[in-house]
Amino acid sequence: MLRLVSLNLNGIRSAANKGWVEWAEKSAIDCMGVQELKAQAADLGGRFDQVAGLKGHFHYADKKGYSGVGLYTRGTPSDVITGIGEPEFDAEGRYVEARFDTPQRKLSIISCYFPSGSSSDERQQAKFRFLALFYPYLELLKATREFILVGDVNIAHREIDLKNWKSNQKNSGFLPEERAWMSRALDELGLVDVHRTLRPDDTGEAYTWWSNRGQAWANNVGWRIDYHLATPALAALARSASVYKAQRFSDHAPLTVDYELSL
Repeated sequence: MLRLVSLNLNGIRSAANKGWVEWAEKSAIDCMGVQELKAQAADLGGRFDQVAGLKGHFHYADKKGYSGVGLYTRGTPSDVITGIGEPEFDAEGRYVEARFDTPQRKLSIISCYFPSGSSSDERQQAKFRFLALFYPYLELLKATREFILVGDVNIAHREIDLKNWKSNQKNSGFLPEERAWMSRALDELGLVDVHRTLRPDDTGEAYTWWSNRGQAWANNVGWRIDYHLATPALAALARSASVYKAQRFSDHAPLTVDYELSL
């Protein structure tokens, strides 16, 4: 069994101060994708290059204290890919892929952090550019290998995926264009939203992010914007999915899926 976790840390040092490492150590994790490191290589060395017996592989942003993704693996990858070959977004540290290839299979685990468009129209336009570039990238990847992409996608796909969907229809994260991208990724590209497939009726139990404004956490006014997106053959191996809310390590919660799979 492969236990695969996705978690936006909102700062790796901040999350560690809130007990993230201790939680990981007791959670029998085999692989963990993390996003929004807000740190550089010098900040991680000797402290976060390994967590819970898992070796870290990272893609850092050029800008200090910004973005960055990581993938912690128990097994040793045959290759590690950072970035998608697009300078605008590779400079922001948004993609790390660990490949576990054998003569019998080509398999990847990916940690990805999609841009947020909530801070300005400029950033929303950057998000649209990313989505436009990333779809054909995933299309090519799917043509050559099986993969599970975990991460903060910054899109709530359907009305069931956020508390106040009616009032958010013109807000970043629930815009028609963003939701259409997700529909296309699932319906045309053929990726599988693993959590939603395993637990189709989950509403509030499925939320993975809560605004720091107001009483969003206390009132469970959340959004489901963190995903496991898998090729069908791997998605079929998923057995259980859960969101951990007993402790708070960041404004996101860990999403864990167990797969009948070994790396």
